[in-house]
Amino acid sequence: MNTFAEPAVAFHGANAPDAPLVVLLHGRGSHEQEIISLAPHLPAGATYAAVRAPIAEGAGFAWFANRGIGRPVADSLSATMAWFRDWLDDVAPAGRPVVLIGFSGGAAFAGGLVLADPARFAGAAILYGTLPFDAGVPTTPDRLNGAQIFVAQGDADHVIPRELLDRTWSYLTTESGATTQTQRDPGGHGITMATLERLGAWLSARLTDEPGSTAEAETSGDAR
Repeated sequence: MNTFAEPAVAFHGANAPDAPLVVLLHGRGSHEQEIISLAPHLPAGATYAAVRAPIAEGAGFAWFANRGIGRPVADSLSATMAWFRDWLDDVAPAGRPVVLIGFSGGAAFAGGLVLADPARFAGAAILYGTLPFDAGVPTTPDRLNGAQIFVAQGDADHVIPRELLDRTWSYLTTESGATTQTQRDPGGHGITMATLERLGAWLSARLTDEPGSTAEAETSGDAR
């Protein structure tokens, strides 16, 4: 049993219990009020919920204890994912589509959730972060078979170790089995307008179940 407080959540958009739920997961040391600012730039028709991570970190919050940048402590990640799923099962019972959008540390958390239970989610966006490799969640071949994934990275990102970014890109675009749309920017560790526009198009397809929407998007820069 975890000892975390009830999550603080900021909402935007549709106020209907059957609307698709898009969960926004902030980066390490941030909070829900920062990432909810993305919601007005994303497609209408969904309920956007930005959840505050449960672990205090500086002036903000974190999703898990780290053993190094981008390397979650397995027991910590397991505990926070269980806490998150308790909240999610209450607000989005079976049948309500759920899409995860995570930035930086929130990307690793989103990755952990979808790797642990791929069928639970209608899609997951891994923005400027790494999957939680070697942290107790499976990253076996075809683990995400049929899953809808969006991954965005910056070529000049010096926050997340390059080896983890490259490993994430390679896994999601090849052996994971996911249908993955990609966006690569020349910039660093931050969401660009180009990425936001590409993310919005990907998310719109997830919300409408658009036929033919599973094709991989054209990437900008070097698609590794």
